[in-house]
Amino acid sequence: MRKNTFAAAALFAAATLTLSACGNGDDSASPVTVVSEEAGSDEAAIVLDKPFEKPDLVLTDTNGKKYDLRKETEGRPTLIYFGYTNCPDVCPLTMNNIAVAKKQLPKAEQDKLSVVFVTTDPERDTAPALGKWLKGIDPQVVGLTGDFDTIQAGARTLGISIEPPHKDKNGKMVSTHGTQVVAFSPKTDAGYVLYTEDADVDDYTKDLPKLIKGEKP
Repeated sequence: MRKNTFAAAALFAAATLTLSACGNGDDSASPVTVVSEEAGSDEAAIVLDKPFEKPDLVLTDTNGKKYDLRKETEGRPTLIYFGYTNCPDVCPLTMNNIAVAKKQLPKAEQDKLSVVFVTTDPERDTAPALGKWLKGIDPQVVGLTGDFDTIQAGARTLGISIEPPHKDKNGKMVSTHGTQVVAFSPKTDAGYVLYTEDADVDDYTKDLPKLIKGEKP
């Protein structure tokens, strides 16, 4: 398993460098995807020497109900990812990798794990749209939408940069967001492991049993 330990300050700077710009124009146009990665790094997982505090986020879930992230996931092993349903590549790949790995866990452990997908495109990702998309990946995933500024501020506390969706010069809708998955311990509720987009199914399969116990992978 590829791992490393970074100083918190260095990590925060590095984390904000990994962005995925995904475009979605009309049906006849090909998606625009630009991914910039931290130079010289192929680490799939980074164990933090100073964990992140869980974001104080109150958003709306796929049932249209308020969801208090801290309250609902307190004492639970939790993975958080910021992305959007119209993303043509990185987002569905990341979520499917986690879903496949999760299904290999015993049922009791699957039920303990909270996987939270927070949209970076709340205007298009309504509660019903999120629910429909996530149903095809893993119905147990919690999908959250809400005010963009609130989502952006929550992501920023984890060193994850996101920008409001906008049209490029060709009229294609482009959304730029960080691609990190942050794992929170059930023991401390702190985010102590960060996964880059290099993490694959094998990485999550090996690590999830430990993350569920609050252990270092």
